[in-house]
Amino acid sequence: MRLLVVEDDATIRGFITRSLSEAGYVVDAVPSAAQADKMVLQQDYAAIVLDLGLPDTDGFDLMSRWRNQGVAAPMLILSARRSIDDRVRGLEEGGDDYMTKPFAIAELNARLRNLIKRNSNVSPSSPTCLRALDLEMNLLSRQANRDGRNLTLTSQEFLLLEYLCRNAGRVVTRSMILEQVWKMRSVLDTNIIDVHIYRLRSKVDAPGERPLIKTLRGVGYVLQNR
Repeated sequence: MRLLVVEDDATIRGFITRSLSEAGYVVDAVPSAAQADKMVLQQDYAAIVLDLGLPDTDGFDLMSRWRNQGVAAPMLILSARRSIDDRVRGLEEGGDDYMTKPFAIAELNARLRNLIKRNSNVSPSSPTCLRALDLEMNLLSRQANRDGRNLTLTSQEFLLLEYLCRNAGRVVTRSMILEQVWKMRSVLDTNIIDVHIYRLRSKVDAPGERPLIKTLRGVGYVLQNR
């Protein structure tokens, strides 16, 4: 399984590369956005670890460009930027997870495993297509559309929408989403769910369309199917 690490600090880059290699991954590690661009065009990665403070391009801009180009690999942002605004922006721009420096390599490994697991193909026994009103999801091609309009989703947004679609018509709580989509029983910053719901709703519910994702204040969310 191949990972891409984009980190300009040689010491940190080497440390991450050695640790992930010892964990059994094949790791490509580069110090700049220009080199990362070339690698993304040459390889399909199971996940990408991305620093924001790159010497040639801000990591936010790089990540946003990749998402617009259709790069679907889950991205874990690893940055010294610790503010809530940066963390929220990282998720809004297409990041699937956000860790701050300094960091524990064991936690980095665990988060990558979770991202890769959540992004893996569905099993042959699972349904390959989900529908709710005019929303359709193809779980094999990892594509979603609403009334023929293609939805450009990050890997985490796709998983969140898949969970809502599998439970269409039923209310799902924030704790249910946290456990089933993020595979966590508790987290200090549960704002991550609100951010992803907001971002997902902006793509699924276009202006003029009937809203599909409904918020039940203090309870949870429901994807409407009638």
